[in-house]
Amino acid sequence: MNRSQVQEQPITEQESRLKSIRSKPVAWLAENIRLVVQVGFALLCVWIGIEFHFFVEYMASGGTGSTSYRPPGVEGFLPISSLMNLYYFLLTGNIHAAHPAGLFILLGVVVVSLVFGKSFCSWLCPVGLISETLGDLGDKIFGRRLRLPRWLDYPLRSIKYLLLDFFVYSIFFLMTAASLKAFLDSPYNIIADIKMYYFFADITRFSLIVIAVLFFLSIPIRNFWCRYLCPYGALLGIASLLSPHKIKRNVSNCTDCGLCAKVCPSSIKIDKVKTVISDECTACLSCVEECPEENTLELKLVTTERAVSRKQVAIGVVGLFMLITGMAMLTANWQNRITIEEYLQYHKNYNSYGHLTSGDDIRELNRETEQGYENHGE
Repeated sequence: MNRSQVQEQPITEQESRLKSIRSKPVAWLAENIRLVVQVGFALLCVWIGIEFHFFVEYMASGGTGSTSYRPPGVEGFLPISSLMNLYYFLLTGNIHAAHPAGLFILLGVVVVSLVFGKSFCSWLCPVGLISETLGDLGDKIFGRRLRLPRWLDYPLRSIKYLLLDFFVYSIFFLMTAASLKAFLDSPYNIIADIKMYYFFADITRFSLIVIAVLFFLSIPIRNFWCRYLCPYGALLGIASLLSPHKIKRNVSNCTDCGLCAKVCPSSIKIDKVKTVISDECTACLSCVEECPEENTLELKLVTTERAVSRKQVAIGVVGLFMLITGMAMLTANWQNRITIEEYLQYHKNYNSYGHLTSGDDIRELNRETEQGYENHGE
């Protein structure tokens, strides 16, 4: 029989319906891939929290609890200690034994931001997911997206940079290698994660009120914490300016509908620029998804002008983060080298350990470590 005489068999209505049903999950996943990644990472954080709860219970029981396993991932919630560990590594070439996983988590987050912009905030950060959810609730309650006036928005946005400046100045300009080691060796730093746990488990009324205020402010003012107060976001915003991936607008195709600017969670005026260069852009791609004109608004690799899809961003963000944290595991720098016996001893007096609160405290620590070295030399 001639090939031209072969006719395609007609697809029955039932087969067409089955094909449509099978394709729906795939289509939904493709359209909501960022949400899937966010929820998956949030669930991972919840699991880490559960494991850490049992670890603290083991400490509180004096070593008679059900498990002594401490999840290294909890160190991701100790960014200041991780930043100190990073500086200590740069000065000495050594990774401190107390919170090595935190160092690699910080490196993973920064590298992701250097490559894909401030994407950690919109793709992986569980606080970002909560903030977005509250913002969506606010949009439904008020029927529109509320934005602060520029005269108030700009000063508030500077707060997170002032907080970042304080930490950078305190660590990179005031501390020496000796004082860094002294702090990283201190009981306070070693059980900083346990103290953090008790802060939330036995939270004071004042702290609860502050958290509640930040929670409710995020309903009318989208991403209130992330936009105005998060020093971590400030650091990643600076790193993102060096990213080779930028949102680009094809002016010749653009109809100036303004939809991209309306949906941008960071209030960036995307419809007024050719290339989005902003420390507030989180590469969430909401503007790209909303644009009604094909090939008009895209995330592109600046060097080649090649468009990058949501799927590629998802694979890149998750893959880079897993690669760097995986390196920590492969090089035996994931689990810390603090023994259970040390943890049990430190836990007995966890309430008595305090942290550095000012530049004067750091200078005093510098003097003490220098004096200690002089006495040791004598």
